[in-house]
Amino acid sequence: MITPPDRTPLPREFFDRPVLEVAPDLLGRTLVRTTPDGPIVVRLTEVEAYDGPNDPGSHAYRGRTARNDVMFGPPGHVYVYFTYGMWFCMNLVCGPEGRASAVLLRAGEVLEGAELARKRRLSARNDKELAKGPARLATALGVDRALDGTDACDPGETPLRVLTGTPVASDQVLNGPRTGVAGDGGVHPWRFWVANDPTVSPYRAHAPRRRSS
Repeated sequence: MITPPDRTPLPREFFDRPVLEVAPDLLGRTLVRTTPDGPIVVRLTEVEAYDGPNDPGSHAYRGRTARNDVMFGPPGHVYVYFTYGMWFCMNLVCGPEGRASAVLLRAGEVLEGAELARKRRLSARNDKELAKGPARLATALGVDRALDGTDACDPGETPLRVLTGTPVASDQVLNGPRTGVAGDGGVHPWRFWVANDPTVSPYRAHAPRRRSS
C-alpha cells in the first residue's frame, strides 16, 4: 500500500517543463486508475520522451491533427493512442501549451489492485509482467481512447491521476535509445528507466513503419 503523503497529485507546474526534464522525474511516481471495481495503483519504472516538432519519432512532428490534438496541451493531460490495430498506449502531455511534447508511459510496478490487473492481463506469467511494456501497462489499467484528454492533475474525482509517489534517486536512473522507433527518431537516448527493476521492458530495436507518441 502507498502511504498517505504519496497520495498528493502532481501539480500542473510539474508537467509545464521541457520534456527531457519531466520524463526522468516521472520515475517512481504513481498512477491511480479509478474503476467501478476499485483502484489500480502503478509505480512508474520506465518512460520515453517525445519532443513534438523537433522529433521525427513524435506523432506531432508534422503538426496538429484530430488524433494528436491533446498533445498540444494543456500540460498534465493524458494522450491515448491506438496502435497496431489492437493496443492502446498512454502518454502524459508536458511543456507549455501549444508545444506538443509528451512522455510515453512504458512500464510500471502494480502496487495496488493486482487482482484487477490480472483479470485484464491473463497472459502475464507473474505480477512483474502485468505492466511491463506500454500496451501491457494500458491494458492492466483498462485505458482506452475514452480516457484521451483526461486531466491527470485534477485533485477531485477523475478516472486517472498522477501522484507524487517516491521519486527515484538520480544515480538509479538509466537512459538509452527509445524502443521500436525507426529512422532519425530512433537515435535519441530518451528512454529512461529504473536500474535493475524487474518490471522494465527489454530493449527492442526499431520496427518498420512504427511511430510513437
